[in-house]
Amino acid sequence: MENFFDNTEIAFKLKSDSELERAYFLFKMIAHQPLVRIGTAVTNFAIKAHLPVEGLIRATVFDHFCGGVSELDCMKTVDAIHTAGVSSVLDYSVEGNENDEEFDAVVARTLKILDLVKEKQAIPFAVFKPTAVGRFDLYVKIGEGKTLDKEEQQEWDRVCLRYETICNKAYELDVALLIDAEESWMQDAADEIVEQMMKKYNRNKAIVFNTLQLYRWNRMDYLKGLHQRAKEDGFVVGMKLVRGAYMEKENDRAEENGYPTPICESKKATDDNYNTAVGYMLDHIGELELFLGSHNEESTMLALNIMKEKNLAVNDSRIWFGQLYGMSDHISYNLANRNYNVAKYLPFGPVRDVMPYLIRRAEENTSVAGQTTRELSLLSQERKRRKL
Repeated sequence: MENFFDNTEIAFKLKSDSELERAYFLFKMIAHQPLVRIGTAVTNFAIKAHLPVEGLIRATVFDHFCGGVSELDCMKTVDAIHTAGVSSVLDYSVEGNENDEEFDAVVARTLKILDLVKEKQAIPFAVFKPTAVGRFDLYVKIGEGKTLDKEEQQEWDRVCLRYETICNKAYELDVALLIDAEESWMQDAADEIVEQMMKKYNRNKAIVFNTLQLYRWNRMDYLKGLHQRAKEDGFVVGMKLVRGAYMEKENDRAEENGYPTPICESKKATDDNYNTAVGYMLDHIGELELFLGSHNEESTMLALNIMKEKNLAVNDSRIWFGQLYGMSDHISYNLANRNYNVAKYLPFGPVRDVMPYLIRRAEENTSVAGQTTRELSLLSQERKRRKL
């Protein structure tokens, strides 16, 4: 199949000229690592000093990468991109929760979003992060197999109840739920509880989806083991495939603590691992359901070619493609134009609270070779096309 991702007219058809120029300016800035570091430091200082910078942030980086400050605020964007066949996944991107009150508030918000998923065709999934409903250090302790004291056990029981509450609601509404992945040293505990939820609620199809980070070299073994257990226990595996977002942190921790890094030895090894997982899941579609989260054209084309070889419909409900809002529009909108199932992750939340997410986005773009260059090339191509 030909690579059709170079059609910038389709990719950017929803962007006004001013929005196109803003995107070009932002990625020009992101392309310079020193500017990102300086901008990050200045932004953090301004927010901590309570300087009136929210308006500036909202008009630039926030509105490019985020859907709004609330669910209601996101609806204009949700409806607009759905006119082009692209769905939305509302992602409450406030990080760093530490107490029961904050965790319970995330549960309430996720239940509210599940109702939206049921109501709006434009929102096919809800999503939450494990550490949005439980304390990071508690996941670590459980993953390491350490004994919990009485208070910690009660705390973990509350975490499990939060998962149960959210997953049960998704099951009752018959809608899909994505659960994100985080750092490797807390992920084992999250994997265990998500598998329990799959076993309970994915009896006929995937309601609950876990996330597989393929920059980790051992994740294919995990996927195959989970698939085998699912066949034995009679449940369907829902899995979102991503490369991963914590590489520097993972490598630094491994070096500091003297254990082998869980990260693949090279970009090529990561790509090969990811593509192997794509092929494996499509080879077992039905037993496995796939949300392919990728900004990589090669991996996306691989999936399209396998789907074609297997005579799978382009809009097969068991196969979704996803990208982050504000990035890789050339993949999202060109896929949607050919009727594939596509969803944009649409982060939202109060401007100040979402800044850690936005800073991580900017830092990731500077560290992923070719990502920003590709965005700039396509934006430049569209600017020239419009002028002509």
